[in-house]
Amino acid sequence: QVQLVESGGGLVQAGGSLSLSCAASGRTFSSYAMGWFRQAPGKEREFVAAISRSGGSTYYADSVKGRFTISRDNYKNTVYLHMNSLNSEDTAVYYCAANWAGSSWRNVAYWGQGTQVTVSS
Repeated sequence: QVQLVESGGGLVQAGGSLSLSCAASGRTFSSYAMGWFRQAPGKEREFVAAISRSGGSTYYADSVKGRFTISRDNYKNTVYLHMNSLNSEDTAVYYCAANWAGSSWRNVAYWGQGTQVTVSS
């Protein structure tokens, strides 16, 4: 069992930056690939970024590539999402996710409760 707690959401102006954190409980954090998803009002939850267990591999949705950076610290049991050049389309609730290595992100093992990111134009 893994519990995920996101933090760092808030209100930011368009063009600005924001960093999210997700702290995981348990001593098996490094066993999980970690990811970030988001859900905008009236839309389905979508994949944003993912990082492998070691942090050596990262993956991004085309919509955030070059603007967002996912990273992790296995000593602190924390995964991060650094977001730059934010625009109104990035407004959403952002969810942290943990998954078994090699599993599809279509079936996430554990979800956080979400943190709101609002980009004002």
